[in-house]
Amino acid sequence: MAALVFFLLGLIVSAASADEDAFIGVNIGTELSDMPHPTQVVALLKDQEIRHVRLYNADRGMLLALANTGIKVAISVPNDQLLGIGQSNSTAANWVSQNVVSHYPATNITTICVGSEVLTSLPNIGPVLVNALKYIHSALVASNLDRQIKVSTPFASSIILDSFPPSQAFFNHSWNPVVVPVLKFLQSTGSYFMLNLYPYFDYMGSNGVIPLDYALFKPLAPNKEAVDTNTLLHYSNVFDAMVDAAYFAMADLNVTNVPVLVTESGWPSKGDSKEPDATLDNANTYNSNLIRHVLNKTGTPKLPGTAVSTYIYELYNEDMKAGPLSEKNWGLFDANGVPTYILRLTGSGSVLANDTTNQTYCTAKDSADEKMLQAALDWACGPGKVDCSSLLQGQACYEPDTVLAHATYAFDTYYHQMGRTPGSCDFNGVATITTTNPSHGSCIFPGSDRNGSLLNSTIPAMDSKSSGSRANFLYGDVLSAVIGVLGWLTVLL
Repeated sequence: MAALVFFLLGLIVSAASADEDAFIGVNIGTELSDMPHPTQVVALLKDQEIRHVRLYNADRGMLLALANTGIKVAISVPNDQLLGIGQSNSTAANWVSQNVVSHYPATNITTICVGSEVLTSLPNIGPVLVNALKYIHSALVASNLDRQIKVSTPFASSIILDSFPPSQAFFNHSWNPVVVPVLKFLQSTGSYFMLNLYPYFDYMGSNGVIPLDYALFKPLAPNKEAVDTNTLLHYSNVFDAMVDAAYFAMADLNVTNVPVLVTESGWPSKGDSKEPDATLDNANTYNSNLIRHVLNKTGTPKLPGTAVSTYIYELYNEDMKAGPLSEKNWGLFDANGVPTYILRLTGSGSVLANDTTNQTYCTAKDSADEKMLQAALDWACGPGKVDCSSLLQGQACYEPDTVLAHATYAFDTYYHQMGRTPGSCDFNGVATITTTNPSHGSCIFPGSDRNGSLLNSTIPAMDSKSSGSRANFLYGDVLSAVIGVLGWLTVLL
């Protein structure tokens, strides 16, 4: 279990008593065919030192399992309950009594998310959103919990138009009758502007205008950065540009003192043929860089040094999610608690113990000629004396049944058999050394140090099946995407 314990140790908050410090949390969706029992979920959180979680509901089993752990919990009013709560103060009071008062303070509930992406997913109930926020908050006031628990609602980033350059950003004016009173509510209660932010979708929707490196937080030369011509601020990644766009959009409505909290961000590790950049390496790169960026309190060009706390989407791969293959593959773990990939968290300060500098692996190059790969695979499993029995049909590493995947298993096994010497990962130029652990699912490569017992997932899953809604980004506000791309096009070409 030691490797798993260190996997997400970098997700610790700098100091539990300093609420203003940046933190990384995780979202917990439940659309899994074999959803772990709440006690197993909490065991994984504790093993990984994950100190902040966001639930898409207020599942009683999860809240009981989280009791006395110290984990800070954001619970949610699901969208299908929003109409009733927004129309009835007593319904809101009952909801708070059942889902908050009965669990607090044993369960450290710190935040209530009232709905999620309401304006873009359920516009017809948008008008009741403000009342729902106020009624939930009033119920907290009545229970003397309003100072301990913040109330807000997550917005999709697509409600922000003309997002680049950030200084020109503004909210979709058609939603001002809702957005303006929401912002006033957040101001008066000292809460956050919650933003679901996905550079992956911005990149995918840009038709090549937004470079992949911008989306992944990869280091850029100063002359490659995007420049806001109004402020002369330099942007080296999409995440910062979108956060600043939110601040500028709020300022456009004369709101300047509401902090941004990113309630969802991540990158899928697998996609279909139309999603070539949904890969393990890109997901690892994005989330590793995101964690480092947040915990180092880098801030944004507009507000350097200001914390932009973020919940990663998401804890588990959700195999029952509808939509393209990528929708099922945003998780850091599978249902058994096996990491989808090992985060690369070096150079992020003393709180990050997952130093993978010396953890190297040998993988087949994606661009390699298949015939050359097959020849190298045959050599490794023959004269190279690699035990390739795990690649046989029905065995743990048979799937995916591709030459590329099988070659990676054989190459990495040989590489570790030879003591990880550089010359042992070449195979006539079709292999390369990487720090990304190629193990996946139940296929644990011999070179991996991911030992230890895995969580048992045979206990019945939670009753509630609720999670985030990536489809809103896939099929949402096209106008916002087009305007944003035009802004990037102006700067980058």
